[in-house]
Amino acid sequence: MSDFPAVGHVAVTVSDINRSVDWYRRLVGFDPVLDEDTGPFRHVVWALGGTLLGLHQFPDLATAEAFNERRPGLDHVSFGCANRAELEAWATRLDELGLQRGEIKHESYGSGVSFRDPDNIALEFFAPPE
Repeated sequence: MSDFPAVGHVAVTVSDINRSVDWYRRLVGFDPVLDEDTGPFRHVVWALGGTLLGLHQFPDLATAEAFNERRPGLDHVSFGCANRAELEAWATRLDELGLQRGEIKHESYGSGVSFRDPDNIALEFFAPPE
């Protein structure tokens, strides 16, 4: 067996897929590669490098309560930047889009900037230490 495989895809459940598709399309800057209704749910997918990012909407959501990383399950989704300069460029892009974000934080293990999608799902851009 080879090394443990990389993450192939991440899918998050959203409350209003049309709103979220518009938001993520603005964020990533291009259209999704897939948009289909599977029957049990609708999903929309972007190809981001070697990873797929999917949005799912179920017609029978268990709750309409906003995302909270302090509950068991997902904590956040992080998008990798090559270095601090790229991270800072993405922070500027968030500002240009009018998306609220946190301050860029530099730690011994790397640098990051946090922000949230329309369902309050925690997202970040992260760069390795320099």
